[in-house]
Amino acid sequence: MTKKQLFEIAAIWFERQGWKPFAFQKETWKHFLNGKHGLLNAPTGSGKTYALWFPIVLNYIKNHPDHATKHKKGLKAVWITPLRALSQEIKQSAERIVNDLELPMTVGIRTGDTSSKERARQRTTMPDLLITTPESLQLLLASKDYPKTFKNCSAIVVDEWHELLGSKRGVQMELGLSRLKTICNDLRIWGISATIGNLEQARQVLLGPGTEAYQNSVLVKAQLNKKITVKSIIPMTMETFPWRGHLGLHLLNEVVPIIKNSRTTLLFTNTRSQCEIWFQKILEKYPEFAGEMAMHHGSINKETRLWVEQAIRNESLKAVVCTSSLDLGVDFAPVETVIQIGGPKGVARFLQRAGRSGHRPGKESVIYFLPTHAIELIEASALQMAVKKNAVEDRLPFLNSFDVLIQYLTTLAVSEGFYPEEIYPEIKQTFCYQGITEDQWQWLLNFLVMGSQSLKSYDEYKKVEVGADGLFKVNDRGVAMRHRFQIGTIVGDASLSVVYQKGGYIGSIEESFVSKLNAGDVFVFAGRNLEFIRIRGMKVQVRNSNKRTNKVPAWAGGRLSFSSQMSALLREELYKASKNENLSKELKSLKHIFDKQREESIVPSPSEFLIETFKSRDGYHHIFYPFEGRAVHEAMSSLLSYRIGLLSPITCSLAFNDYGFEMLSDKPIDIQAVLDNDLFTIDYMLSDLQKSLNSNEMARRKFRDIAVISGMVFTGYPEKGVKMKHLQSSSQLLFDVFRDYEPDNLLFQQAFTETFEHQLEEGRLRIALERINQQNIIWKQCERPTPFSFPLITDRLREKLSNEKLADRIKRMTKILMK
Repeated sequence: MTKKQLFEIAAIWFERQGWKPFAFQKETWKHFLNGKHGLLNAPTGSGKTYALWFPIVLNYIKNHPDHATKHKKGLKAVWITPLRALSQEIKQSAERIVNDLELPMTVGIRTGDTSSKERARQRTTMPDLLITTPESLQLLLASKDYPKTFKNCSAIVVDEWHELLGSKRGVQMELGLSRLKTICNDLRIWGISATIGNLEQARQVLLGPGTEAYQNSVLVKAQLNKKITVKSIIPMTMETFPWRGHLGLHLLNEVVPIIKNSRTTLLFTNTRSQCEIWFQKILEKYPEFAGEMAMHHGSINKETRLWVEQAIRNESLKAVVCTSSLDLGVDFAPVETVIQIGGPKGVARFLQRAGRSGHRPGKESVIYFLPTHAIELIEASALQMAVKKNAVEDRLPFLNSFDVLIQYLTTLAVSEGFYPEEIYPEIKQTFCYQGITEDQWQWLLNFLVMGSQSLKSYDEYKKVEVGADGLFKVNDRGVAMRHRFQIGTIVGDASLSVVYQKGGYIGSIEESFVSKLNAGDVFVFAGRNLEFIRIRGMKVQVRNSNKRTNKVPAWAGGRLSFSSQMSALLREELYKASKNENLSKELKSLKHIFDKQREESIVPSPSEFLIETFKSRDGYHHIFYPFEGRAVHEAMSSLLSYRIGLLSPITCSLAFNDYGFEMLSDKPIDIQAVLDNDLFTIDYMLSDLQKSLNSNEMARRKFRDIAVISGMVFTGYPEKGVKMKHLQSSSQLLFDVFRDYEPDNLLFQQAFTETFEHQLEEGRLRIALERINQQNIIWKQCERPTPFSFPLITDRLREKLSNEKLADRIKRMTKILMK
């Protein structure tokens, strides 16, 4: 069949649906049928699924003209999705094409949710088109005869590649692809990515820098100028001294008309606990929404989540309060409006959420921004700019994640076994391990066979045996079984199932929250008030309760930090405010705050770095404003306090938010000495940072994850599980052994690298300090707190006071300051 005939098949199919293929879809088909690999950059809701399912099917028709009579069963293509929630929908798209074209192809799903019966069936005959997750792909590589399973696979599509890219799941994908390139006869690899700053690099990571696949690849951009409208909900009255923590609930009455005027509205919150609170409060105030409103976050059980997703599709819900669990690709045509509660902290996340509304090619997306305190309106103004400029963050890929590599090599050893000389060149071709040295490779092989230098007298770390012909293989069934249970790179706080005493699963919450509960305590979860009875095994037993409570589980992902892009945009907006020029309506609405700020201090301009000091009954406050985001401020505050301590011994406690950080001490810090001694210098930054932070403690926490991913610590069989504190203690023992006896252990060193590069964003800290060194430093000695410092001071009070008492205390403070 000619390409022209194949294209006609597609054109006729599209016409029957009443659609017209986009230019980017046709371009992708053409490149795919020409044997090219590639990365497709297309927004959600643009028809990207058909851009790649179609050529896979057309390629099959081209290679099997007699497919009606001679169809060979077996895997032809794999579609990887990072979210299980997306698999149903991708399957429906594929089945629609296959059924309409009357092809004998089957479509199957294999994820953590797949039943064991279905898995067993797949073991005997694989579906032609398989939809799966990065973890399940690794599990397939851990099964016997995997080269035979994949031999005739002609395409691998990695969906939402931007989501995987900046994480260890992305590394897992790179390794899986490096193997499949070798064993598949005629393979095309395609990624699909939303817009990120470093698309070129994303393609390089997907295909391997300098590889044949990369040389023979293309980047296809869908030039669809989707209209995104951002509307800020500006409160009628606004406090002059803003504070975080009333979660925007005072704007609840403004939200309800928006929900009522729209077919379906998604309300995005940044945390699961915020999601629970909003759901409760809307129902309390507007009981008429009962039955028309639902909640969706990652800890609610699968049945409820699927029910909610289906209910959105068939328009039986007016509103859904959700978290990032609905961020990605799930296609909900009826959603007309999205409300973002609080700053999303990143441009890409905001655009992704905006794209959930008007989720059809050519439709306008409408997103409302609801500030949880006044200063967030500066973020809203910055997001307006980002949408205009299409300024999106980079996603930075990982380098040298040896824990993932050890897991992958064990996977190969569990299935067929591997010869190091065959696998090493494959690994060298990936982006993550392009710089791996022969010595490091030898160390990793020794680690698999003996455990590490300091553990070689313990048998449980000796997992892999080397045969006479040099084949590395796992022969112990127990080792293989434990390894299969633990494949994956997502390590969270251990989560416990929440169940009713008489049975009935509600969802899962993190152990760290449960450990603080006493019998009889009431907490809000999955939209219900539950009373804690006891923990049995890995289950939290509860009963329904009528008592009111303000306890809401907080999950570890609770506090996001600004991305560098977002920080830069925010500074630009602030600088506009400092000149009082080109003000957006959001900034104009904050005029009273800026005026009050100028009474005591200044609104800094691009060339100024502001430091404020004042005294209160709590002590001496010293406040610095880099506007760089929480993560950078955490590192900068501890670096600066360490350096100040070298000048004169002083004890101070630190607080930080996205705008700045505070040092509170019992005697004043000599700010002039800080400036004279050039304490913002980048010289000796790394060694000072290591001394200033409890970097051992932070690395120890990172090491727990590394120990789990590399398989040194076993997390337990499903249902049984190992308590987090046991995991913590066994990984701590290992950490201490390596620290004392084997400091050159690659996994031990990796814990420190990850702490500095990922958690403390050392690179951004360096850039921020360089910027401060160029700026004119302005030190304002104030009589009292300023509006900019207020959120920081009140955040500190939150640690000590309950919500009600906090609100009262803030009311009194504000009254005094407004005099």
